[in-house]
This record gives sequence, C-alpha cells and structure tokens, in this order.
Amino acid sequence: MKKLCIFFLTIILLVGMTGCGNKVTNDPITLTMWHVYGSQTESPLNVMIDEFNQTKGKESGIVISVVSVTNSTAIDDALIASANNEPGAVPMPDLFTAYPRVAEEIGLDRLLDWSGYLSEEERSAYVDEFLAEGVIDGRLVMLPIAKSTELLFLNKTIFDRFAADTGVSEEELLHFESLFALCCQYYDWSGGAEMFQINDFYHYFLVNVSGLGGQFIRNGKPDLCSAEFEQAYLPMARAAIHGGLCTGDGYASDRWKTAEVISNIGSTAGMLYLRDYVTYQDNTTEEIETAVYPYPTFSDASPVVIQRGTGLFSMKSEDERKNRAAAIFGKWITQKEHNLDFVIASGYLPVTENAFSALFSNIDMIENEKSHMLYGAVDQMYGSYSFCPLPLYDASGEAQSRFEETAKSILSAAHRDYISRIERGDDPETVMSELLDSSLSEIQEAVER
Repeated sequence: MKKLCIFFLTIILLVGMTGCGNKVTNDPITLTMWHVYGSQTESPLNVMIDEFNQTKGKESGIVISVVSVTNSTAIDDALIASANNEPGAVPMPDLFTAYPRVAEEIGLDRLLDWSGYLSEEERSAYVDEFLAEGVIDGRLVMLPIAKSTELLFLNKTIFDRFAADTGVSEEELLHFESLFALCCQYYDWSGGAEMFQINDFYHYFLVNVSGLGGQFIRNGKPDLCSAEFEQAYLPMARAAIHGGLCTGDGYASDRWKTAEVISNIGSTAGMLYLRDYVTYQDNTTEEIETAVYPYPTFSDASPVVIQRGTGLFSMKSEDERKNRAAAIFGKWITQKEHNLDFVIASGYLPVTENAFSALFSNIDMIENEKSHMLYGAVDQMYGSYSFCPLPLYDASGEAQSRFEETAKSILSAAHRDYISRIERGDDPETVMSELLDSSLSEIQEAVER
C-alpha cells in the first residue's frame, strides 16, 4: 500500500509538470501515459516522446503526456488498482506499457484492439513472434515497441583476479554446469562472497527445462516434478546452498554497485544500470571493466533464451480521436529510424523486420562500447537460440512471483543450515546431499499447495 501511495503521489506531481507543449490546433488531443522505460536512469522513451511531441505530434495535434515512469511490478499494481477503482487510485492513463499478464485484470473489452488501426502491410512489418505475443483471444491488445532477452554480465576486473589465483577461465561461464561450480569456488576463494545472481529464477527454469526437452508450465502451473526440472535444479541449488549464488531479493544491478556480486544473468536493458565502477564497504571506489556473454546453456541442451519486454496498451476511448491518436503514436515509435534510436539507447531489440535486420547487419554503427558488446552477444545467439516468450495463463504473474519467493526463501534457509552444520563438523557432502533432496521436496510441495 505504501508503494502504491508513493506511485500515485508521483503521478500527481508529474501531471503538473508535463504535457505543456505548444498547442498547434484549437482542440489538441492529449494522451496521458505511464511506462517502465528508465525508472532508475534517464528515460530513453521520454526522449523519443519529446521528439514525437515536437514533430509528428505537433503536426497531428497530439500531445503525449508522461505522468509516471516506474518498474513493471509497480505499474502492474497501480494499473490494477486504477482499473478496479480502489481507494486512493488515480484514473487510468490513456496509454501504458506492461506485460500481457495485466490485460485480463484490466478487462480485454476496455483495451484498444490495435488491429483495427493497422493495415495488413503495417502488420506484416513487425517480427511475427513479437506481434503474436500481444494477441489475446484474437485481439491485438499489446503493440510491441521494444523487446529484450537475457545475457550474462561480468565484472571482469574482479573475475580476472579470481582467475589468476585459481586458474579458472571465462570459458567456464558459458555452460551452467561449470558456471555453478565457479560460484562455489569463488565463495571459498573470497571468504564467503557471492559471485553470481540470476535476476529471475522463473525465467531460468522456463528456458532451461525447455532446452533440456521438458515443459516448465503444464496445465496452467509450474511443473516441478519432471526429470528436466531436476536436472536444471540440482547444480543451481548446489551453488546456492554452498554459497556463491545469490538468493536475495532485488536486482543484481544494486549488488553490482558494491561488488556484492560480480556476475549476473539479466535483461539486455539491465546494461543501463551497470556502473563502470564499484564502491566498496570502506567507501573506496574502483573502475571496472565489464564483459558481456551470450546466455549460458547446459552442455547437452538446445540453446533457449527468454523473449521478454513490455508492450504498448491503449485504453479504448469513446472519443475516436483518442484511439486514432494512440495509433499514430504507436506507428511512429515503431518506424525503423525511431525504433532503432529508442532501442539502442535503452538496450532493447527492435520490433520490425527491417529495423532488426538493419541493426544486426551493421553492429559497427553502434558507437557506445558497452552497447556494442551487448548487441554483439545477442548477435552470437541470433539464429542458433530459440526465443521463448513468457507463457500466459490464469494468474501467471502471481504464480511467477510466488515461485520466485518460494525458491529463494527455501534455498536461503538451506544455505544457512549448510553453513551451520559444516561449522559443527558434519561431513560437507553428506549435508549437501540431504539439503539438495529436502529443498527440492520443499519447493515442490510449496508450489503444489
């Protein structure tokens, strides 16, 4: 509730400061917007919206007024509160970005079907898989404006010290079996520090169970009883229980700042939040070198990686001018030159075939060194990895959050138990074997309830 209050107060303040562009008609259309692109840094989407307002918007008598920039979890809660007219909630925005999981909570009949405003030629310009993700019950309610995937990010400066002392190599980061083994080695080498964080355990199991030939979501809920789930679980759990794999809450970008972790799997857009220096507990700082790698795989698995990213929704208005204005903006932001400017500035992937081809046929056009590394890593995956969108089923968002919290809580407790028993003199491998079995059973039982 406190987070919602802060969210809505922010909206009230921003409403007074935005949407004051020069009027070009006697009756311009103003569309309010909430979005998630840049809640912790300067927003690349706000830059594009300013450009739209000064060009196409000015020409068409349309003003996009951004009244909230937040994260995907906060925007879900706020949208649902507003859609349900909960006490203290502010009115729904005209436009917002979100994952498809919120569509049914808001009501499909309340959302604009973009299909009615796109010609067949315009629809065919989008990457098929990206457009298909926004179709629910035959209605195109989410227009793709940017997509992302997941990569492995590394603080190479500290890793190189670890490698020099232990003889490990960066090649061991490319497969999960060796990566999780590195976590344990790093924990011992560093005196108890965590090396690696997976921002989304749910994503990890979704893509790796699939890559191993299984199916993580079955009959509308996670299936934790398959051989493929166990194969993905055991090496990951060993690293978490021994130490070295972070099971704490929050994003790796926060721990990256203080070198509490030196590597993580996260969204391509997470590159925005990875600083080029770290601040240690004694308040000293050190510049670091960052490296980016393709998403790791299991040695005997097909390479699969997540397809993620919010899309653009519009509330259906009785004023048809608003619906047409939303469509004009949606088309503008996904035109090749605008889409490339937006996604390259924010670490996302373009959503039309021609923009996608233009980017990956000439990565050298990207001047920023970190962005160049990022798209180079994506390019290594493109064509050989399968891209897996998040499955949509009843209460999928709630199921994802519950799984994440359950897995982290159980593995954190298992790590504490492991350390306690080892300090008492118990045999480490015997304790590890017991905790691997018991933690797996606990997670299976908790998800089944």
